[in-house]
Amino acid sequence: MKIVTVVGARPQFIKASVVSAALQKNCTEVLVHTGQHYDHNMSDVFFEELGIPKPAYNLGVGSGSHGRQTGEMLMRIEDVLLKEKPDVLLVYGDTNSTLAGALAASKLHIPVAHVEAGLRSYNMRMPEEQNRVLTDHISTWLFCPTQTAAENLKKEGITKGVSISGDVMLDSVLHFLKVAQNNPEKTAIFDRLQIQPKKYRLATLHRAETTDGGLDAIIRIFNAFEKLPQLVVLPIHPRTRPLAEEAIAKCGFRNIKLIDPVGYLEMLLLTSNACQVMTDSGGLQKEAWFMEVPCITLRQETEWVETLNGNWNVLAKLTTEDIYEKAMHTVPEPAARGQMPFGDGKASEKIAAALLNG
Repeated sequence: MKIVTVVGARPQFIKASVVSAALQKNCTEVLVHTGQHYDHNMSDVFFEELGIPKPAYNLGVGSGSHGRQTGEMLMRIEDVLLKEKPDVLLVYGDTNSTLAGALAASKLHIPVAHVEAGLRSYNMRMPEEQNRVLTDHISTWLFCPTQTAAENLKKEGITKGVSISGDVMLDSVLHFLKVAQNNPEKTAIFDRLQIQPKKYRLATLHRAETTDGGLDAIIRIFNAFEKLPQLVVLPIHPRTRPLAEEAIAKCGFRNIKLIDPVGYLEMLLLTSNACQVMTDSGGLQKEAWFMEVPCITLRQETEWVETLNGNWNVLAKLTTEDIYEKAMHTVPEPAARGQMPFGDGKASEKIAAALLNG
């Protein structure tokens, strides 16, 4: 069996690292990188440290408006598919690369396999929500990370080809956190940043609705924490850095440590050793849950509703008052997490087996 896998963004590289390892045992995989994330710290470093084979194709699409970027990807992926003639097109998550790959394959009558199917925020203003809904409705295999995701699909009349595989990100965290903890080069990040475990908050910001509308309020809050730990470590996307620097300049730099994006292994270490995570990312709120780190999600909805149980993940409006209130009252003693809803850490093997068995 030949599988073409389309990736383009940081979270997809991580997911592909574990699934590709499972697929390579019994099939031919052709990896296509759209170039949606192209900065070294957002792309190349992940292939290097996660042991992902070099992509057979790098389409070099780069940034642009959603429509233009998706259209460029669609045309270039179609050319690859016409040349490679795969049995299956595999996509992950909810990026423009996901939708472009699925559309290109569907138009050529190539079956689509969607990993992380069934997630819903029910906010159709989010490009990610549009991408995941459209991809689900043209997929042949729909690999759901949770029971909730499968139920979401059923509500939309999608039942054929649906399976609950568990979450491949759990596979990845379980494997790579141990790798990171045993790598002195990676654990040196604490000395390099001059931070101590559990004495800092970790924050990430990248969604347009956050960086375009609420960044000033968030930065003011980051700078206003009065109780220890005061420091906020903020790895920042190249696109967002100028906006963050401007916001920091307005309120005065005191307790925000702005750093370049880090690789996946270092990010796992920073997350697992933070006293709290504050993020607008879908993936990081879940990784924090895996590692039992309280999280404030800087959005009014989440597709990972399972993380909200027991106060481990709390949603916050993009206002100074709400962020401060949630942040200062979430760190102490969340409730017991209860049953693991994200599978048994073997999702990658289940996905590979399902594809190989047709």
